[in-house]
Amino acid sequence: MTKKDTCQEFCFDSEAVEHVQKHMLNEQDIDKMAETFKILADPTRVKILHALAHKELCVCDIAVTLDMKVSAVSHQLRLLKSARLVKQRREGKNVYYQLDDHHVEQLFEKTLEHIKHQ
Repeated sequence: MTKKDTCQEFCFDSEAVEHVQKHMLNEQDIDKMAETFKILADPTRVKILHALAHKELCVCDIAVTLDMKVSAVSHQLRLLKSARLVKQRREGKNVYYQLDDHHVEQLFEKTLEHIKHQ
């Protein structure tokens, strides 16, 4: 950190600090958010979410789309499912995946909007 990145002398706005402290997330929510961002930090999982943002797909569809092995896709889907980012439904012998809910789609869209803005 350089001097231009910090205050010249230590001081703080007690009203601002108090306001922020009142609105801080609890530790459980902070941990859940950090875990979600960890899951999203993998490019392969981002590709899978992007594919599922367009259409519900089975594991084989995803494997072909992303040029991956079915076992590798299944592993990533398990992680995404455990983080409640995707959900599955069975139809006969096939299992189809989709984004868990509209919040996941919004998270994806807002992140994309943010990186395109820079």
